[in-house]
Amino acid sequence: MFVKVTNGKADLYPYTVGDLRRDNPNTSFPRTVSEATMAAFGMFHVGTEPAPEYDPMTHRIEHSNMPVLKNGKWVLTKTLVALTPEQIADRDAAKAREVREKRSRLLAETDWTALSDVTMSAEMATYRQALRDITAQEGFPHSVNWPVKP
Repeated sequence: MFVKVTNGKADLYPYTVGDLRRDNPNTSFPRTVSEATMAAFGMFHVGTEPAPEYDPMTHRIEHSNMPVLKNGKWVLTKTLVALTPEQIADRDAAKAREVREKRSRLLAETDWTALSDVTMSAEMATYRQALRDITAQEGFPHSVNWPVKP
């Protein structure tokens, strides 16, 4: 990815070699345009800033959509944003739904063992009960220890 810089400020992003050719119809560029030629026309590579360490339970990363010049290089920045209590509650509710749906699928896969003409093993009964108790685990819904199917 490239950025077009005018007067020291990011002007167009993303910017391509095709855009460079189109913006300069009276200039003949070689098949492979050198870094020096691109720079002469205000076109620079854009890198990505590494993500800061954060707790995804309380924060999220916001990616910039326009590069900035940092330490002599054009980069897309990443900003740490605190989640609102409403966002945390929504995320927790969505994760709880996801876990309950998986639990329901796993229980449905073993429903045949609970039919009246089938004798359920003690291991299967323990497994099914552990699935039903998932929501009572400490750390639910973000940290769930799934039982192993016998």
